[in-house]
Amino acid sequence: MAGGVRLKVARHAWSGFGVFLGLAALLAWLAPSAALDWQPQLAASQPWRAWSSAFVHWSQQHLWANLLACTVVTLFGWGARVPSRCALAWFIAWPLTQMALLLQPSLLHFGGLSGVLHAGVAVVLVELLSRRGRERLIGACVSLGLLIKLWQEQPLGAPMRHLAEWDIAVVPFSHLTGALAGTLSALALLGLARRLK
Repeated sequence: MAGGVRLKVARHAWSGFGVFLGLAALLAWLAPSAALDWQPQLAASQPWRAWSSAFVHWSQQHLWANLLACTVVTLFGWGARVPSRCALAWFIAWPLTQMALLLQPSLLHFGGLSGVLHAGVAVVLVELLSRRGRERLIGACVSLGLLIKLWQEQPLGAPMRHLAEWDIAVVPFSHLTGALAGTLSALALLGLARRLK
């Protein structure tokens, strides 16, 4: 009984955070992007941009692609029955993903959910890899796919790539920072949970 309640709370926490990210991106579409996007020169004086920049999208295609991806990541965590600490890990990874963009100083503006979504995937993968049997195997296979994707994107190369067919520009470095932030936050909270047991 208690396990079922915990699972429901965890699913609500994960799904609620995913829905929040999507709705906030939709609302931000109505706001001026210059007030919300990531600008490294403003990181110290306007720290909220480490959160708000995830909601900025410069084209409808960019917005809809990230909303679709947000749905997939949310369903991935929901289907994996991740505990509520995973939602907290995803939340912690959110600003870390954007702040790590300071390591790419030539990127003067950034917006979009993609880095935060990569963080969410990484959080789920850490959880799956911590389990036994089939779930660990699924986690290992998806992790390999994520690593191949990140490697093929060459995140340490040109800071921005334009995808003409989607009318969007992607920042592969944000995918890398998201995956790293999600992995580190999930590992930290997993380790803490094991110590508390």
